[in-house]
Amino acid sequence: MIRKATAADIDSVEQSYLQLLDHEALHGGHTNWVRDVYPTRATAEGALSEGTLFVLEEDGAVRGSMILNQTQLPEYAGIDWAYPAQQVLVIHTLCIPPAQAGRGYGRAMVRFALEEAARQGCQALRLDTYAGNEPAAGLYRGLGFRYAGRAECDFQGLITEPLIFFEHPVEMPL
Repeated sequence: MIRKATAADIDSVEQSYLQLLDHEALHGGHTNWVRDVYPTRATAEGALSEGTLFVLEEDGAVRGSMILNQTQLPEYAGIDWAYPAQQVLVIHTLCIPPAQAGRGYGRAMVRFALEEAARQGCQALRLDTYAGNEPAAGLYRGLGFRYAGRAECDFQGLITEPLIFFEHPVEMPL
């Protein structure tokens, strides 16, 4: 089940961030996330307070999380979007801890994001990911997302990274 997070989920979400970061430190990584910079407990708490943090729960445990909001980085303005839209939902910080990888949780969360975008009356779902995050890029392409472009981003003045951008049109429910 995918649902809005509650305060009781914050510890699990934070642990999933840390587990992913620890895994990447040991085995190499794809996210370009930086421990104690992004994502952090404060990232999850901020999204919780805004009502934009979602979790995938199975068997009473959080298996993944993401933030869904309408916030687009300034770099989004320079991307050649095929689906121009006034109302856009954006996926941020989609995190499936390594122990949960390969179970279809990421795919389920992205599908949920498309459904949530339709519920919110959005015309497009957009996202960005680190250019080196081929597993995520493959997931998005496999779900029919269109590659929209690439840009250098100075995230919060802390992490400089090349980002790739994807979009998917949102079909309105009948």
